[in-house]
Amino acid sequence: MVVVGLVWITPLAGLLLSSLRSAQDNAGSGWWTALAGPGQLSFDNYTELLGNAGITQAFWNTVLISVPTTALVIVLAALAGYAFAWLEFPGRDWIFLLVVALLVVPVQVGLLPVAKLFGQLGLFGTIPGVVLFHVAYGLPFAVFLLRNYFADIPREMLEAARMDGGSEWRIFTRLVLPVGRPAIASLAIFQFLWVWNDMLVALLFADSSSQPLTVALQSQVRQFGSNIDVLAPGAFLSLVVPVVVFFAFQRHFVQGVMAGSVK
Repeated sequence: MVVVGLVWITPLAGLLLSSLRSAQDNAGSGWWTALAGPGQLSFDNYTELLGNAGITQAFWNTVLISVPTTALVIVLAALAGYAFAWLEFPGRDWIFLLVVALLVVPVQVGLLPVAKLFGQLGLFGTIPGVVLFHVAYGLPFAVFLLRNYFADIPREMLEAARMDGGSEWRIFTRLVLPVGRPAIASLAIFQFLWVWNDMLVALLFADSSSQPLTVALQSQVRQFGSNIDVLAPGAFLSLVVPVVVFFAFQRHFVQGVMAGSVK
């Protein structure tokens, strides 16, 4: 476990130390030399990065894309998952099979048609357009995951709630959602990480005023080459937020992964 931990931590440590060194130090020697000479470490790169209006705007654009997308996917998938699991309506199973079939559709297939549609609707190059695209392509997996989790809830629990006079909405909010919290937390982590780290969709659907951090850092590479004093702190800043989110939901995530593994 120590060896595996070192293998995973070494690139992260290298990125952190590189982000704390000047461009001259990074060009002259490897990041590991900072371990013997910690005097070369400073927060000047982060001060300069946070003073870069383009990078800071891209960071907030990433937040404005990732948070609403994750919230919308969770809300819509939870409602649909409950409906597919416990509500009777015509064509329920066939509609669910259609949702499952959408899992095999690659994101790349829908890029150009959706881009053309968004252009006609005036959504192309905007944050709402990027959010809608991520929501649409995140829903099939989310509905599939939550529907299967909700379907494992004992029927007796729902019947007892209905006998006590609980409405479907009350059963959903007071019973199903609390029981399904581990699965919802796992879905939230997966969805947030996918959207936060995405560059392909944002590269096509976002313009210069709505581009997220991944696209902004990629443009730095294209314009300035090995601009390590900007790229290293920017990449580490982009990494910190997903790590914090993961550890915040770690307990629920583990419960969601282990759900159904034992009886």
